[in-house]
Amino acid sequence: MTLPIGTTALLAFLLGYAIGSIPFGLLLVRAAGKGDVRDVGSGNIGATNVLRAAGKGIAAATLVLDALKGLVPIAIAAMLWGAGQDWAALGAFLGHCFPVWLRFRGGKGVATLIGIGLGLHWTIGLSVIVVWLAVAKLSRISSLGGMAAAAAAPLAALAFGHTIYLPVLLVVFAVVLLRHRANIARLISGTEPRIGRKG
Repeated sequence: MTLPIGTTALLAFLLGYAIGSIPFGLLLVRAAGKGDVRDVGSGNIGATNVLRAAGKGIAAATLVLDALKGLVPIAIAAMLWGAGQDWAALGAFLGHCFPVWLRFRGGKGVATLIGIGLGLHWTIGLSVIVVWLAVAKLSRISSLGGMAAAAAAPLAALAFGHTIYLPVLLVVFAVVLLRHRANIARLISGTEPRIGRKG
């Protein structure tokens, strides 16, 4: 379907936001009878905090579904309009981080970034996954892995010639840092919890 560029961008962004704003972590923890994930640990609705609230199975499901929130709207935009994938990606990411349903208090965006990377181009997605896993494994600090993965996305777009996606990935990187500002402060002070520890 051929639409004006501005219309395509707006529709793709709204589609991405609608899908990205579904709070899977919150819904899954409640469905498992574990209460409100926002009352546990960091109060975040993402997979890391879901792990604290409901265990590995629910956390894994949250991770996959949050990644799909990034991938699915990009795929739909490509199928419907053949354009607007970058706007769908941005909408999905902002929807996850700032869902209107939760008074704009959502997740930190790393899992959704994985889906966005895979949706935009597999080289970007693979780079995000590899860097995230490597840094998290070596440091045993989830937030450090997430921020490193967010930095890897625009670098991969630049390195592999997908510069059309560079603006949206730079915005995503900036928002990830913003969402991790408390983690950054704890990293500097040496009090950031390591993977496997509560807190």
